[in-house]
Amino acid sequence: MRKLQSQGVHHITLTGADRQTSIDFWEGLLGMPFVFEQPNLDNEAESHLYFDPGDGRLITVFTNEERTGTPDRTPMDPGCVHHLAFALSQATFRQAVERLDERGIGHSGVKDRGFMDSIYFKDPLGLLIELAAYRFEPPAGSTHGEVLLEAHKLRVERDDYNIAEIHLADAIENIVTRSRETLSDDRSPRDPYAR
Repeated sequence: MRKLQSQGVHHITLTGADRQTSIDFWEGLLGMPFVFEQPNLDNEAESHLYFDPGDGRLITVFTNEERTGTPDRTPMDPGCVHHLAFALSQATFRQAVERLDERGIGHSGVKDRGFMDSIYFKDPLGLLIELAAYRFEPPAGSTHGEVLLEAHKLRVERDDYNIAEIHLADAIENIVTRSRETLSDDRSPRDPYAR
């Protein structure tokens, strides 16, 4: 038996209401360019809208002008989507509360997640959306996932409750130590001022 090895998210498709609600939310609020539209090839009564979230992947929405939505929270039963999270730069994240407030959009305020900060709010159809900003940049040639895996190992080893910034900093140092050679015989920390 062999795996079907994933190489990333190709796209996520949501069921929308009318076309303009989707355009106004995904492009008009979240800044995702509306890049492509065609009929839903499995249901001719629907249109299929494609939005670029910024990483070359796609968020797509099936729309139907006869469908209306409700802002009630979408189901959270097993098998249902709990929320979608989108990455923001730190600069944009620091403006997110103000920009949501100026539109009158209710939100959670900033939530401390240890390795990132988050803000939650509902889209016009009740889907929970998370705006997330990492508190770290991975070393060149590494990914956020690699840093988080290393930080998780440190957290467990230290019997800490959740990943915190100390775990991230130590994880980055460990990754750099393993991935980059040096001419030094001793790479231990030193105090160049204590002489």
